[in-house]
Amino acid sequence: MSINSQTQGKQTPGSASASSASASSASATKKGGGNSMKRVVAASFVGTTLEYYDFFAYSTAASIVFPVLFFPGSDPAIGLILALSTYAVGYVVRPLGAAVFGHFGDKIGRKNVLVTTLLLMGLASAAVGLLPTYENIGIWAPILLVSLRFLQGIGIGGEWGGAALMVTESDKSGRRGFFGSLVQSAAPTGLLLATGIFTLLTATLAKDAFMAWGWRIPFLISFLLVAIGLYIRMKLAESPVFEEAEKKAEAKKQEEVKAPLLYVFAHYKKALALAVGARIGSDIAFYIFALFVLVYGTEHLGLPKSLALAASTISAVAQMIAIPLFGALCDKLGRRPVMIGGAIAGIIYSFVFIAMLNSKEPFLVLIAPAIGLVIVAAMYAPVASFIPELFPTKVRYTGAAVGFQLAGVFGGGFAPLIAIQLIALTTSGFSVAGYLSATLLLMVYCVFIAKETSKIAMTEAGAKAPAATR
Repeated sequence: MSINSQTQGKQTPGSASASSASASSASATKKGGGNSMKRVVAASFVGTTLEYYDFFAYSTAASIVFPVLFFPGSDPAIGLILALSTYAVGYVVRPLGAAVFGHFGDKIGRKNVLVTTLLLMGLASAAVGLLPTYENIGIWAPILLVSLRFLQGIGIGGEWGGAALMVTESDKSGRRGFFGSLVQSAAPTGLLLATGIFTLLTATLAKDAFMAWGWRIPFLISFLLVAIGLYIRMKLAESPVFEEAEKKAEAKKQEEVKAPLLYVFAHYKKALALAVGARIGSDIAFYIFALFVLVYGTEHLGLPKSLALAASTISAVAQMIAIPLFGALCDKLGRRPVMIGGAIAGIIYSFVFIAMLNSKEPFLVLIAPAIGLVIVAAMYAPVASFIPELFPTKVRYTGAAVGFQLAGVFGGGFAPLIAIQLIALTTSGFSVAGYLSATLLLMVYCVFIAKETSKIAMTEAGAKAPAATR
């Protein structure tokens, strides 16, 4: 069944209240000038897939390539930490990108910002594949690597918010959870592409060939993904909810919000805190279940790299299937029950996961990440609708993007370094399970106290904003 056909049928309460917001868009679409959901989902999915593909390609290379080629001459453990530190740089600068691109996304619209973020993150990632190594240019190699990681992080900081908003603000069927989850499914798709390509390269190339030039291929593929994403995004029309909000503000002669970021911190502090707290745990869980096996499995358990990469690849396929199912479920049951259920399951499974890896049994190692990412899907699928629904249209890009990316800093950004330090201090993977469980408890609390928003129209989300502007 096509995406368009899925959006036809009886409207839900949420879609009925949103009918006025979508009327102009529906008319435009019939004339060929608006957005179909198929086009919107494709544009958001391709760009966000590139985002996650680039980051997973980098994290994989940071584990098995960069310590040797960009940080040589040091203790292997120190080299790994230095390489993963450059990985963290991309997370730390994401909130800056979210604030900058969120500002323009709220002021001039979603579409143009999405085109800009796609180009910035994609070209920066592709350039990594062209970098000379430490052997060629010395200290400039890691400096350039970190610089490109910085630019990549800035672009990615603004990407997710725009992609999620384009989908949730364009839906006319009351199925924001499902369509938003298709954006979220870009994460395992990017992971599948990155780990799949690395698995293929490590399996078919001799080690010397892979370290000499094979590792560059995954990054150079970014050029192709950028071209595809750019072609689709250039054909998009603006978000109908954003356009309607602009028309209403102009008709009522309302003073515009001059500084969306300041407005969010002044009037939506609680919403921002809930967005951060609700996402941190799932972000860390994603790293632990999907990528931790690459470091813990190979460096501490002595598992073959090919087995660890295969486990990550299988887990990505499992999550790709699970995310849309949980997205549809959160439209029926609400965002909160699905996310809380996933977090509780994650707390329990985190300890089982470590035990499965410690067994060193190939079959258990292969399926352990897959089970984990299916659980993460329950926490992660509703996020693309849950977070945007916390903020009003006039500052939604800024609020959603900054909240999502701040969580990334405290979540996935430092998770690799914290996990490695915990292993070094305790020599036990169960310490990492405890770390993950603590963050998932925070997620349960934040989602529990949040308001259920699944039946609220996007034009009404965050409607209790004060009249004052900044």
